[in-house]
Amino acid sequence: MKSLTAPADGRDVYVLSDVPPGDYALLAHHDENGDGALDRNFIGIPIEPIAFSNGYRPLGPPSFDKARFTMGAKGESFELTLERPLGERGLFTVGVGGIWQSSPYVDYDGGVFQPIPAITYIGDRFQILGPNVQVRLFGTDRLRLGATARYRIGAYEEDESDALQGLGDRDDTLMAGLSLRYDIPRNFELQIGYEHDALDRIRGGEARVLLARPFQIDVARLSPRIGFRWLDSDLADYDFGVPSNAARPGRPAYSPGGSLNLEVGLGAFIEITRNWRLILDLGVQFLDSDLQDSPIVDEDVLLQGFAALSYAF
Repeated sequence: MKSLTAPADGRDVYVLSDVPPGDYALLAHHDENGDGALDRNFIGIPIEPIAFSNGYRPLGPPSFDKARFTMGAKGESFELTLERPLGERGLFTVGVGGIWQSSPYVDYDGGVFQPIPAITYIGDRFQILGPNVQVRLFGTDRLRLGATARYRIGAYEEDESDALQGLGDRDDTLMAGLSLRYDIPRNFELQIGYEHDALDRIRGGEARVLLARPFQIDVARLSPRIGFRWLDSDLADYDFGVPSNAARPGRPAYSPGGSLNLEVGLGAFIEITRNWRLILDLGVQFLDSDLQDSPIVDEDVLLQGFAALSYAF
């Protein structure tokens, strides 16, 4: 990698010297606040003016292949126009999507599904990404703190299984909290967060620590992750417990208490065309032994997914 830092003194030409022939992608950026970094919003999108070679203007995560050029011994030149990736007002998309979750419960076929409008807004400080809302509170080029909110789908409906009769349906709710993201070497990202039931339907919360490693394959931005998700006792009891007043023969009262689950997952952002994009996310939680021991549980994994097809204006 070769870089050049120069003052914004009105000159028209900047030269990178001593660059051997080969395949490259060129990125230019205006450091407006002079902090020596490319400032980003909470999810990592630059909020300062940038430009790529080949006139490439990505609406999603940039692709090296689309900015790639082959430079010979005589060098190469480009005219670049610096622009904010999100414009002056941010990026807005609309579409359709859905949230799905498997049900690890006894005799519960299928899972739970909730269609949702796939409304997306990505701005410098505020983002709506399907069921997730994020507000950047503090940030540098590597460390970003944000307030978060998330629509949480209910775990089950009691009519779907005899083993759940009398427990009542598990309600959808809104989780809210804080999240910290830190970019570490080799393009890894550490995510630490906690969210609590903001509507007081569950009266519980969950924390997670995840390590993600985004990378680009053609038009797809993939982000595999691994980490741990901790459910406090209220949330674990709500989804997996049996209160004493609902106990019956073959279904004793049970309280799993707080639980720590291993999680792996994969997020994908696919830029189908300049305006159309597909967003996918799949997560797998491996339930800890206390949850597996619940009399209403007969699976040891929980699958969760989100998908949306949207159009950018």
